[in-house]
Amino acid sequence: MTCVQSLCPISCLDQFQWGWHTCTSSAEMSSFAPASSKKAKKRSAVDGVDGEFFPGIQKIAYRPDAGPEDVLCFKHYNAAEVVYGKSMEEWLRFSVCFWHTFRGTGADPFGFPTLHRPWDDGTDSLDNAKRRLRAAFEFFTKLGVKYWTFHDRDIAPEGGNLAETNKNLDEVVDLAVELQAQTGMKLLWGTCNLFANPRYMNGAATNPDAHIVAHAAAQVKKGLEVTKRLGGENFVFWGGREGYHTILNTDVLAELSHMANFFKMAVAHKKKIGFAGQFLVEPKPKEPTKHQYDYDAMTVIGFLKHFGLDSDFKLNIEPNHTTLAGHGYEHDVVVAAAFGMLGSIDSNTGSPDLGWDTDQFPMDVKNCTMVMKTVLEMGGLAPGGLNFDCKVRRESTDLEDMFISHVGAMDSFARGLKNAAKLLQEGVLTRLVKERYLTFSSGIGAKIAKGSATMEECEEYIMQKGEPEAASGKQEKFEAILNHYV
Repeated sequence: MTCVQSLCPISCLDQFQWGWHTCTSSAEMSSFAPASSKKAKKRSAVDGVDGEFFPGIQKIAYRPDAGPEDVLCFKHYNAAEVVYGKSMEEWLRFSVCFWHTFRGTGADPFGFPTLHRPWDDGTDSLDNAKRRLRAAFEFFTKLGVKYWTFHDRDIAPEGGNLAETNKNLDEVVDLAVELQAQTGMKLLWGTCNLFANPRYMNGAATNPDAHIVAHAAAQVKKGLEVTKRLGGENFVFWGGREGYHTILNTDVLAELSHMANFFKMAVAHKKKIGFAGQFLVEPKPKEPTKHQYDYDAMTVIGFLKHFGLDSDFKLNIEPNHTTLAGHGYEHDVVVAAAFGMLGSIDSNTGSPDLGWDTDQFPMDVKNCTMVMKTVLEMGGLAPGGLNFDCKVRRESTDLEDMFISHVGAMDSFARGLKNAAKLLQEGVLTRLVKERYLTFSSGIGAKIAKGSATMEECEEYIMQKGEPEAASGKQEKFEAILNHYV
């Protein structure tokens, strides 16, 4: 999940009095900030062509013999194919996010919206919300995924007060329940948008105003209830505004303590309503805040353990966030899995040469291989999955681009799955890593590994054995072996 808003440049241009028009709809500004129905300028919209929102696009088929320009078919993803003891569908558990896919406009800080979908009239009316949802479920079905994800404010408009907002959400969720029943789709996870509304400009759970923290809690209460109603298998917390821009006006310990207590309230309500889904926290180092408290996997794990929340929460890792933190693509996936805390993955990528969250589709097979190696080693992601928290580029304006992007990413992960399975089955890397740590299997090494060694024993060992010899790390050999499988 990301909260880099695709901002309409109008407000900036108005400041400089360049004479451009006023932006009429915040829906044209961001995937996350819904429009005001009072200000939105209505466009014409169609409720499908002969009952279809994507006419001319058939259900995506598996065609392993397809050519390079055949991009509306799977060449590697075969849902029923068994790899490493399970079907591809079981291992990969693909999901489509609603926010980028059906609320993204292609706008950015320097350009107006480029993605004008025929079913979207540009307003935040309930009729438009329902039309978007019907278009989405046709997309999910034709793509052949089993799961979807959403923010509460993606699918239903915010009202004039909490009661009106909840009523709007209930009405759209009624339709979602029907569409899930008709299509067999399932909700991988739900979440609450606690960052787009101006009330959250100083944070939600970490806001210095208790009134706003209480509002955020009320919003999460409703979010949990509708996620339960939709059979959601997880619920995600992403603290886009939970951090600071300057330490000068910030009480760090108070804010972290308030956030922990906010999570504890959520745990209590989860138990009260009988929601069986897994709670997930999604790390990100910055953006929109200068410093975000859930910086990376290790930071979040430390926070959860410190406040006694580690038995109730796991992590939802987004690799684009990992690289923003200065780590390698698979780093947070590996770290979270190592501590038994990997719950789900927002499968995207970024451009490491840029300093912001670009949410691109994951097309690098080597990256996908490393992620799937970890997933295979831990026995699978369920109840989590691989959620495509990705958006087509603002220049990719055709409806078919929505399919092409997802198909390409699904094929990349299918290839990564097969590569990782072969790598683990042949066991070359596994054996070499084990050999590298072999000295910890006996003697003083075994004592160190068990935590039973003393400083005196280590000193005595060195006095007897003398100076150790440094062994080569063989990094290039390991890299060459990985390339053999990719």
